[in-house]
Order: sequence, then C-alpha cells, then structure tokens
Amino acid sequence: MRKKYIVTLTEAERKQLFSLIRSGKSSARKQMHARVLLKADITEGCPGWTDARIHESLDVAMSTIERVRQRFVEDGLEVALGRRKPNRQYKRILDGDGEAHLIALTCSDPPDGYARWTLSLLAERMIALEYVDKISRDTVQRTLKKTNLSLG
Repeated sequence: MRKKYIVTLTEAERKQLFSLIRSGKSSARKQMHARVLLKADITEGCPGWTDARIHESLDVAMSTIERVRQRFVEDGLEVALGRRKPNRQYKRILDGDGEAHLIALTCSDPPDGYARWTLSLLAERMIALEYVDKISRDTVQRTLKKTNLSLG
C-alpha cells in the first residue's frame, strides 16, 4: 500500500532530531516521535523504513506512526513532536448575570434557621429561584473564590 504521508526531512531537521535524541532532556514521547520521523525519512542515505518495520523495531503503535507522519507532513516538525492541544469547549453554567445573582444572594441574609449561607444552600436557592437549571456546590465555590467572596 502506498503511503499518503511521506516524510522527507531537510538536513537541518535531521540534525535537530538527532540532537534532541542524544541530549535526552526531552520527554520520552517526544524522543520516540523523533525516532519515528528519522526512521520514516525517505531522503537519500536515510532508512526510509516501512511503518511495519518501525513498529517492530521501536515498539510503537501503528496508529502513532501514522499520526506522526500525518502531523509532520501537514503541520511541520514542531507540531509532530509536541502534544496536540485539546479542542474541547465547556458550556459555562454561570454567565455574568448568573454570577451577579449568586453574589447578591451570598450578600443577603441566610434563610431562617441558619446562621450563614453554605455552598449547598446557595446552590439549592439558585435552582429554586430559577437562575439556573442545575448547579453543584463546587461550581458555587469556584465562582465565589474567583470573585474573592467568602461565606464567613
């Protein structure tokens, strides 16, 4: 099967990868990716190994070899050696308006029978007042910490 992502390293890139491996000061994953690139290099005088041979000699998963090749061809050497940035995004439970309501609630008098607000009480009251559909006491705690408010 013909490879879609063919690795051809320049002399400068090859030197950089050799020095990265020889120094031993980078992470094991980064060194392994450098070894994969060096073995996959098809430039004249270089091994140009197949993925199966790289897998056998370096004991690296085939998917890792394919991914390193692809990232090198598409994005360059630094991206192929480094970690991929996570692309997930989290929906915030409390926006600015919700935080304002939480702060106002925290500054108000606690319910009857309580000397002060607790995180659980604040979370329950935010749901009861329908400012949010659901909220955990940890979210309340993080929000109050962020705004430098204390319950005591």
